[in-house]
Amino acid sequence: MEDFGRSFIDTSIKVFRLYKKEAESAIAQLDDTQLFTAPSPESNSVAVIVKHLWGNMLSRWTDFLTTDGEKDWRDRDSEFEITDNTTREELMKKWEEGWECMFKALEPLTPADLGHKVYIRGEEYTVIKAIQRQLAHYSSHIGQIVYVAKMLKGKDWKTLSIPKGESHLFNEKMFGKKQ
Repeated sequence: MEDFGRSFIDTSIKVFRLYKKEAESAIAQLDDTQLFTAPSPESNSVAVIVKHLWGNMLSRWTDFLTTDGEKDWRDRDSEFEITDNTTREELMKKWEEGWECMFKALEPLTPADLGHKVYIRGEEYTVIKAIQRQLAHYSSHIGQIVYVAKMLKGKDWKTLSIPKGESHLFNEKMFGKKQ
């Protein structure tokens, strides 16, 4: 169990870092207008998603092992509001603050912590389940960020993975054989 626990913690941190980097690569392709553009009236801009992730991370990961993950001080509804004077710099500062809070909670965890009970909105979770819950939540929002950015960039989008129609070239490079 010790080896599994350490592997779970280390792998979770690695995957969170990969998602963070993927989102940042998408965000970097957007100009300021695109960052604040919602594709439709009922959807969120990348800026709103960033702000929501920030609020969620601060709430979930502050005093992670000792307090409910839905903090009294969190104003979730305001996470979905962007004012006209909100800047990219302000959003990216929040982005870093949220991720820093999460990594500071995850990095000191030990395998012995994984079975510990934590609460999110009064619902009991093991630490493992809480981490998986947040990984799923963040990956869905990172996917939204990438999708919205790709839609807004159109033909100017620079792919974050294997370009369309180039899987065979990728496989040849990776495995040294033609397909």
